[in-house]
Amino acid sequence: MEIPKPTEQDKAAFRALVPDRPDVVIKPMFGNLGAYVNGNMFMGLFGASIGVKLPGADQERLLAEDGAGPFGPPERPMGGYVALPHDWAKPSTQAAQWVDTSLAFVSAQPPKAPKKR
Repeated sequence: MEIPKPTEQDKAAFRALVPDRPDVVIKPMFGNLGAYVNGNMFMGLFGASIGVKLPGADQERLLAEDGAGPFGPPERPMGGYVALPHDWAKPSTQAAQWVDTSLAFVSAQPPKAPKKR
């Protein structure tokens, strides 16, 4: 499996969609980026694709949007995540609403315990 690398433009588009909150952290993830709250990833960048973690009903609603699809490697997409349509990569109301929904969903999950070194 080859992991696609995002361009600087892809990274800038991702960062522009990440909410500016003190509890949100952007971290590198296998050459890509992830946005985390309480140690849990709610949004990711995979090449040029931006994905958000959503509960089941919201996954179906987003997948009904033209251009949305599975997030991650085609042979093994990430469960619970849906890729936003590519034309939403620029900051838009549609993208921001799904990012907010994802952040609220993941914020309600228990904090992830840090790994022991």
